[in-house]
Amino acid sequence: MTDVLSSVQAALGLPLTPIALTSSGALPSAFAVTELASASIAAAGQAAAGLLFSQTGRLPALSVDRRLASFWFATSLRPLGWSVPPLWDPVAGDYATQDGWIRLHTNAPHHRQAAEQVLGRAADRPAMAAKVAQWNKSDLEQAVVAAGGCAAEMRSWAEWQAHPQGQAVNAEPLVHYLKQGANAAQPWRGSLSRPLAGIKVLDLTRVLAGPIASRFLAGLGADVLRIDPPEWNEPGVVPEVTLGKRCARLNLHDAADRQVFDGLLSEADLLLHGYRADALERLGYGAAERQRLAPGLIDVCLNAYGWSGPWQNRRGFDSLVQMSSGIAEAGQRWQQANKPVPLPVQALDHATGYLMAAAAIRLLTQQLQTGAVGSARLSLARTAKLLIEHSHGSAEPALRAEDQDDQGLLVEQTSWGPAYRLQVPLQISGTPLQWAYPASDLGAHRAKW
Repeated sequence: MTDVLSSVQAALGLPLTPIALTSSGALPSAFAVTELASASIAAAGQAAAGLLFSQTGRLPALSVDRRLASFWFATSLRPLGWSVPPLWDPVAGDYATQDGWIRLHTNAPHHRQAAEQVLGRAADRPAMAAKVAQWNKSDLEQAVVAAGGCAAEMRSWAEWQAHPQGQAVNAEPLVHYLKQGANAAQPWRGSLSRPLAGIKVLDLTRVLAGPIASRFLAGLGADVLRIDPPEWNEPGVVPEVTLGKRCARLNLHDAADRQVFDGLLSEADLLLHGYRADALERLGYGAAERQRLAPGLIDVCLNAYGWSGPWQNRRGFDSLVQMSSGIAEAGQRWQQANKPVPLPVQALDHATGYLMAAAAIRLLTQQLQTGAVGSARLSLARTAKLLIEHSHGSAEPALRAEDQDDQGLLVEQTSWGPAYRLQVPLQISGTPLQWAYPASDLGAHRAKW
């Protein structure tokens, strides 16, 4: 049993279901990223096993392939004859300032506009680097954030511990469960092979943690409907994360679309959302209104920097939290590099996604047993604390390189062309992870159950 898995089990309130962790090797990092990957996927599997045991009296055997888990924390998709668009905007990345380093996150057009509003237009990275070099890191971070953009100066773990937001995150649980009341217990609609069949999941999440959670739920049979605004796109990750889902668009500032959304929400069993902490409230869909529209709704959400403290409503992403919390600085020291060194994969996103899925299944299990209605909150910053405090860089050898035997047998006919997926790292005896829909583009389906 790993330290990370033990901490995750305790935080989620999971039964201590036996699980086999197989294969050797680890991703190279200052931190035990492979351990985090296998532990978070194992936790999601244990939550599913707990649901199955509560409904069938049978406890399935569980195993996680640590090597495949590591690969899935990068990407599971292997396109045939086409390529996924680049993950990053041309000017996104780390830049030297007068007194350190800062990361600009400019993948969304309005986030790039905010950065350029502060720094001036930049055609490429060298042009942006010249502009950033004239600033000190704290002033630039504050200016970009104030303009509605996304930026994070590089801090050490000690500096993050002294920061008001770091202190706020330290006081938060990894998974914060909240009781919402109680309804009459509903009958289980699933089966051994599809334990989440009949569960309607309304997915309001975007890159990357929330979509990982809903992808996992879809693999267990949930009916996942993802809703995006009319103009939103994330082409570098959509083929990876829309597996098993239907994807529609609604404008929640439009009265007709709000009426459609109200109807969808009223029928949903589970809501996943990853907007900033105050965003749904400002749209008129605060927690009380969500429960009014959908009594008994299970509500699982995440944000970047936690649910208390001065940054609880700040925009953020995995790469920014790595800079803020000391991960990139520790990586630089570990590698003796002259620039920030992030984790080898976006592990905060992926791990938080699997923890969200585990929390959702745990809440569903309780609801099926007792009628209890609950919600859960998670954050990338709190997952970062888990990684930093409960793991250390591994002396294990590198993972064995990927080969064709790692690919599944089925060809997935995605919206962009055929592709393979890597074999699934989690095995639940009698309950194969399998997805009813191939990956599809955003807006490819109608907004209806």
